[in-house]
Amino acid sequence: MNIADLLNQHSSPQTQALGADAIASGLALLTQWRRDGDSILRQFDFKNHYRTMAFVNAVSWISHGEDHHPEMTVGYNRCTVRYNTHSVNDGRGGLSINDFICAAKVDALFNSAPN
Repeated sequence: MNIADLLNQHSSPQTQALGADAIASGLALLTQWRRDGDSILRQFDFKNHYRTMAFVNAVSWISHGEDHHPEMTVGYNRCTVRYNTHSVNDGRGGLSINDFICAAKVDALFNSAPN
């Protein structure tokens, strides 16, 4: 799997928890994301509040389209995006391919934005 594979996929409600090897492979592709328990997260930094909020709104648009929603912590010039899948592991949560698909799309959004 590569970044293009992730970007060309869409989240699915029928998903399974990923094993340790698949999680490590996903994180190898998404080098600025890190694992935090049963989640992956990344902090995005911006020049000002306006750009931060524009990013938050664009991530919300992506999330709506993918039907997979992150937890976002927003400050003046930063936003931390955290993904996990609540419905895997018999409802106990964990990481699924959906988390990595959406993280790749958020990275692409951030990388395409003007500075």
